[in-house]
Amino acid sequence: MNGSLFNLIMTMLIPLVMVVCGWLFTHGIPRDRNSLFGYRTAMSVKTDDTWRFAHEYCGRLWLIIGFILFVLTTVFMVLAMSMDPGTVSYISGILMMVYVVPLLASVAATEKALKKTFDTRGRRKK
Repeated sequence: MNGSLFNLIMTMLIPLVMVVCGWLFTHGIPRDRNSLFGYRTAMSVKTDDTWRFAHEYCGRLWLIIGFILFVLTTVFMVLAMSMDPGTVSYISGILMMVYVVPLLASVAATEKALKKTFDTRGRRKK
């Protein structure tokens, strides 16, 4: 497999995983709050309600963000495929570092929504 194609595939994995996990979170919330799979933070595991809310909220964000990143990555990488492999690797590396921002932002947004919706014990605010 040529290096540019390998970089394309590796760069597309993060957006694809976000879309798949986003879909799974919104359509099949993990039942067990202590499972290995799921959105697990101190606030999200307080109650079943916070667990469901966090997965639905973060899942929607990841579906949207993952799809946008997938489209943008496809455009950048298709344009870069005609460049030398070193440049393609460089672009791929930059894109993967950029992915950290929306991933962290989605966690921050989900935690903010949890704190706005629930009290510190995990009960819905009135």
